[in-house]
Amino acid sequence: MAEEQQKDNFWLYIGGIIVLTIVLVVMLKSRETEHLKSGAVAELQKETFQAIDARKKAPGNKAE
Repeated sequence: MAEEQQKDNFWLYIGGIIVLTIVLVVMLKSRETEHLKSGAVAELQKETFQAIDARKKAPGNKAE
């Protein structure tokens, strides 16, 4: 009867892993669109559409 029962920390570890996962997902989602704020994507899109329009207006182009 002098034996001490060991505490089972399994669910504590599982809960910690779940909380850590949620924190990491929230942090990564907040940084997901950070690169869009610089305007680089909008500039690239503008250049791409200008190139497409230039090809459509090129002489000898029959893709209309």
